[in-house]
Amino acid sequence: MALKIASRFRRLLQRPGSIDLGPYERLTQLVGEAEESVLSLTDEELTEAVAELRTTGGLHEDEQIEFLALARDAGKRAIGERAFDGQVVGALAMLQGRIVEMATGEGKTLAGAIAAAGYAVGGRKVHVLAVNDYLAKRDAEWMGPVYELLGVTVSYVGQASTPEERREAYQAEVCYVPVNEIGFDVLRDRLVTKVDDRVTVDADVALVDEADSVLIDEARVPMVLAGATRTEALDDDVVQLVRTLRAGVDYEIDGDGRTVALTDRGTDKVEKALSAQPEEPETEESETEAPEAEDSEAEDAEAAEPEAVEQFNLYADENVDRLTQINVALHAEVLLRRDVDYLVRDGKVSLINNNRGRVAKLQRWPDGLQAAVEAKEAVPISDAGEILDSITVQALIKRYQTLCGMTGTAVVVGESLQEVYDVDVAVVPPNKPNVRKDDPDRLYLTVDQKNTALVEHIAEVHETGRPILIGTHSVEESEQLSDRLEAADIPHVVLNAKNDAEEAAIIAEAGVPGTVTVSTQMAGRGTDIRLGGKDETHDKDKALELGGLYVIGTGLHASRRLDDQLRGRAGRQGDPGGTLFFASLADELVTRYSVSSGLRPHPDDTGRLTDRKSVGMLEHAQRVADGANAELHRTTWQYNRLTGQQRAILLDTREKVLTGDLAAEELSERAKERYDELVEEHGEDVVKDAARRIALGHLDRRWTDHLAYLADLREGIHLRSLAGGIVHLKPIDEFNKSAIASFDTLISDAWDDAVETFTTAEISADGLDEEASGIPRPTATWTYLVNDNPFGTEADRILGRLRNAIKPESAAEPEEILPEEFDEDDLPEELRDADDDADEPRDAKDADPEK
Repeated sequence: MALKIASRFRRLLQRPGSIDLGPYERLTQLVGEAEESVLSLTDEELTEAVAELRTTGGLHEDEQIEFLALARDAGKRAIGERAFDGQVVGALAMLQGRIVEMATGEGKTLAGAIAAAGYAVGGRKVHVLAVNDYLAKRDAEWMGPVYELLGVTVSYVGQASTPEERREAYQAEVCYVPVNEIGFDVLRDRLVTKVDDRVTVDADVALVDEADSVLIDEARVPMVLAGATRTEALDDDVVQLVRTLRAGVDYEIDGDGRTVALTDRGTDKVEKALSAQPEEPETEESETEAPEAEDSEAEDAEAAEPEAVEQFNLYADENVDRLTQINVALHAEVLLRRDVDYLVRDGKVSLINNNRGRVAKLQRWPDGLQAAVEAKEAVPISDAGEILDSITVQALIKRYQTLCGMTGTAVVVGESLQEVYDVDVAVVPPNKPNVRKDDPDRLYLTVDQKNTALVEHIAEVHETGRPILIGTHSVEESEQLSDRLEAADIPHVVLNAKNDAEEAAIIAEAGVPGTVTVSTQMAGRGTDIRLGGKDETHDKDKALELGGLYVIGTGLHASRRLDDQLRGRAGRQGDPGGTLFFASLADELVTRYSVSSGLRPHPDDTGRLTDRKSVGMLEHAQRVADGANAELHRTTWQYNRLTGQQRAILLDTREKVLTGDLAAEELSERAKERYDELVEEHGEDVVKDAARRIALGHLDRRWTDHLAYLADLREGIHLRSLAGGIVHLKPIDEFNKSAIASFDTLISDAWDDAVETFTTAEISADGLDEEASGIPRPTATWTYLVNDNPFGTEADRILGRLRNAIKPESAAEPEEILPEEFDEDDLPEELRDADDDADEPRDAKDADPEK
């Protein structure tokens, strides 16, 4: 009754997660009644009963009830799991196009499989979008027997899948695929020159697993397909020069931590160093001149007046390439951290996906930054590339006719889901009450004090034998904590991007008594942690007696939702459990997203803070970070909306060229004499194919150039708001205006290029020679990992300006604070405040000048 009242109250307030479960609960009762008639069926009869329900218009309510009764029994027969009422409610909600919130351990995988099969029986094709390869493969294989008993075909796609395997997998009625893989397959299909080379099928139903992670977290990083162009080595002298620059003297980091720029002093230092560098010899002869000639030149130099060395101007037009190298080398040296942003293994730089704590395979940075990081780490430089096409998660998802999904934390982002995807959240209560105990966060003044208390607490809990799962934010942090645990003689296992292959096996045993597991970010998400281990045979009763799994966070995440996900690993299916998070005022979350207001913390002997103002600052920083991430998500969508519309126009023309005779019609009309001559010489089929490939090549070329222009435009568009004087120019409006002007003649220009190429193209009986005709295809492709908001959000920039305004010229690092004699100067520099009269931390809305 209480749940129903709360649900109706939320609906009254139009709050996210307010979908009334009443209709689903009534249908679930009917499913239970219908199940009795299913129990007597043989497996063959059950499969036949499902086949009789098959339709092409979707299952109606009565058909859904019958199907769910069959599916529930199929789960019990095939994998020994009969869906709880809550799982049936979740499946019904997904069949109605909802995002379902179900707690960890409540059986989302089976509920999702039942919903996917229901769509398939109704004549729909379903893509179950997972967050990684492992979960896509695991769930497809795990649920395979259920699908087979229901007569539904199932498959999966992974990074290692070949084009033929992908093509076959997408033909299945239900295909499990990581969101990035389907995104990149869509991008690659947009560049094919033959219809048969496509691998994907029309987008119909998207059932998103870990929906908040895919639809919100992943949406901040557009998927970009790039093609190889050349090797882009970074001069070693630039790398060495950048390493001599000093923070705060030669360069400054913006308050949001996203950008770094040379100071005037740094620019002078760089220009002086570059002025002193000798010019490269022009020929081999100049390197091997006779000693006599060198002596003669030296004597002449001594006799002549010393010639002033011309000062190198870093910002001169002719030195733009060197300026770019300096900038990317500085970015790589200062802002990108090994074992946090990337790993170096097997002689290569591998990016780390910040949302998952895993290696982002086949992903890299654009615009010379990859080469800069490789030069920094002294590994071989890989090929540079150019963007061929890109797609955001929003654009990818909006291709589907129906969206639904499941996750453990959806209500927190319910407004964003409604705003961007027009989908509602349905909260399914747990099958058993949650008895997990969540202790209040423990806040410390410095990082060192926090880490000391953290290790002491882990040791204290470990002595009892209680299983412990520790969540860290990065590979670097997990390894530093591992070193401290080793020094404290605490046996443990580490799970991070360096050993992600063993992820499932490690995390599955985290519930064994005496086990201490250190995990980065949400590594292992999707894997059930059962007390007593995977098979619940390793002292499960002891684990229960000790209070269940104990989850410890080494710091708060930028989103409360991520903290909740980590907490959700404990207290599965009514099991006992506990959670505790440690934090400090010197954590990045606080220093980046909060500005103190007359803060006067009073730590105890261990550095712990309990005063309301300090704790409030921590909570405030997380709220601001949540808001900044929401704005970043919104900004990504705003800047890509027009691009998506332009892409749709281009793709419409491209589709007509690819599947029809549009190219032949255009070129035969514009270059009739050449067209007729080639037809007479090689036949019409050969010429039509050549015309099609030429037209596709130039359409793709023009689109690639347009994307490059938009990328440059986006990087500098925020400066236009400064050029309006009294009139405030909105960057997004200026961006759209320029983007429209650039695209206006794109297709007509592509046809002009195609005609010009067609008149001189190398065409023989074997077809078009693309390389000789000047329209070569990229020899290799890869994906970029890009931040689509390089200058931060408006809130970030305001916070940065506030920090810069109050930051002293020199200050000790947070780790150097001495708590014994504390005053304001002992605060981490980012937390010092020039305003002693202010009372409370400002509200998050104050960061927005529009409010």
